[in-house]
Amino acid sequence: MDAEKPLRIALFTETFLPKVDGVVTILCLMLRRMHELGHKVLVFGPKGSPAEFEGAEVVGVHGPPLPFYPELRLNLPRRGIGGRLRKFQPDVVHVVHPMMLGTFGMGYARWLGAPTVASFHTHLPRYAQHYGVGFLAPFLWWYSRTQHNRAHVNLCTSRAMRDELREQGFQRVRWWRRGIDTERFCPGTPATQARDAAMRQRLTGGNPDTFLVVNVGRQAPEKGLMRLRDNIFPQEGVSLALVGDGPSHEQLQSHYAHTPTVFPGYLQGDDLIAAYRAADAFVFPSTTETFGLVALEAMACGAPVIAARTGGVLDTIEDGKTGLFFEPEQPAQIGELICKLRTQPDLRAKLAANGLAHAQSRSWRSTMDQLVDYYRVAMRMHRMENLA
Repeated sequence: MDAEKPLRIALFTETFLPKVDGVVTILCLMLRRMHELGHKVLVFGPKGSPAEFEGAEVVGVHGPPLPFYPELRLNLPRRGIGGRLRKFQPDVVHVVHPMMLGTFGMGYARWLGAPTVASFHTHLPRYAQHYGVGFLAPFLWWYSRTQHNRAHVNLCTSRAMRDELREQGFQRVRWWRRGIDTERFCPGTPATQARDAAMRQRLTGGNPDTFLVVNVGRQAPEKGLMRLRDNIFPQEGVSLALVGDGPSHEQLQSHYAHTPTVFPGYLQGDDLIAAYRAADAFVFPSTTETFGLVALEAMACGAPVIAARTGGVLDTIEDGKTGLFFEPEQPAQIGELICKLRTQPDLRAKLAANGLAHAQSRSWRSTMDQLVDYYRVAMRMHRMENLA
């Protein structure tokens, strides 16, 4: 039966390892699950990526950086990619946020007569506002809409994004849910106690008795990290750890000088998990997230989350039950909520327990199985299209 047939999937992505972000994390989980299920994947991604990952061959291409978002490159297909794709004979082509390489991927799929799935991950129109090029937002919406509407199925990361994309004229939009590896992201155990305590010592600058607030992610203008300082540090006995790196890293270090703030850089693997476990609260001030994977990871490690009431995180947090919201236009509420968690340990314990239960219900394997179902939907739509 077709439903049981292993698939041959061609994946075009503008971003991949060694870059560290939410999109790359999801793609790595996707490739891991496809390998487990016996599906064959051929990846076309940026130059510098590993040649193989979880059984998938990775073909590197290169191109110039996007002017206002330099960590994303306008990857251009090199000679021979079309022939390599034709030799692979994909059952479906998955384009991750088509900008340049993905746009060519859509064209190659049409040339081969293959069904296409496109997924929307990065809110570039909103990013443009934070980089001083907001005038590009209408063009970016038009370009994204044009490319996505060539696909048989369009996927997004949250209900909020599904509604926004439909309002912008995107067609055939489906919600591709998000999950995490809860075997790795979990509360500490006696076996991890020493490592977790050492991480808390590190992230508090040697003051582990303070109330530790943690943020994890790319340090860039759109993440809203600059406004944390004046809304947190009127309080005594609070320390902040900004885990990550990015174009705003040095500016943030200067901005937070003479405050109890630690910048440990990017953390991965067990160190990242220890950082989540070390936190008394996880703060997530970004208003541009299409999902917000780090918030779910923090919840899985037992850290209560304070987040802006907007975007994809609306699918993750139920205010007062699994986390706390502040209004994006009222950042002073961040400090008030931190004070609330400090003075109400029962509330903090309740949020941590409920957040953990919610995170544990979000199986990454089931979300990737859902993706396979969407691939098969695209294949059926393509067959019907050919019969029409």
